[in-house]
Amino acid sequence: MNPTELQQILTDFTADRVSLLERHEAGARAVSHYDFNNAYQYVINREETHLAWLQSAVGEFTAAFPTASPTIAVPGIPKGKKGDPGVFRAVLEDDARHLASFVERWRARVAGMTHARHRIMLDVILGESREHQRVFEQAAAGVEDMLGKRTGGVPRQGAVLPSRWME
Repeated sequence: MNPTELQQILTDFTADRVSLLERHEAGARAVSHYDFNNAYQYVINREETHLAWLQSAVGEFTAAFPTASPTIAVPGIPKGKKGDPGVFRAVLEDDARHLASFVERWRARVAGMTHARHRIMLDVILGESREHQRVFEQAAAGVEDMLGKRTGGVPRQGAVLPSRWME
């Protein structure tokens, strides 16, 4: 694999990754359910770490950091009963599908890379993307404790606001 091919793979992979991160940020703004939103925050944090790795890798070629692939729209949230986690199912399932598609799209290309360090980095990102897919699948199925169980049997209540409070 020559340097130009390696740079192109890293750049294209990064553009797809940026697009998914932006989609997850939009999903986090739409999904107000506390536990599901926490799952988004966890996924976004890891994706920002992935982008830092990719920025370093792309920077080795003195290439500009790529912009996102086309924007991925967030499905609408139907009106539902207050506190019903099912109203967010379409958004969560959509995120799981996009992550599965991302992994499928890149698995073979990454496996064929001859640059071991970058191949392993991309493999780690693909593996964590599969984990994120499972988190969204669990949330879509209504599992509210996918990141851990609450202590003391305290009932879930409250929601996350769509934007941060600012002065």
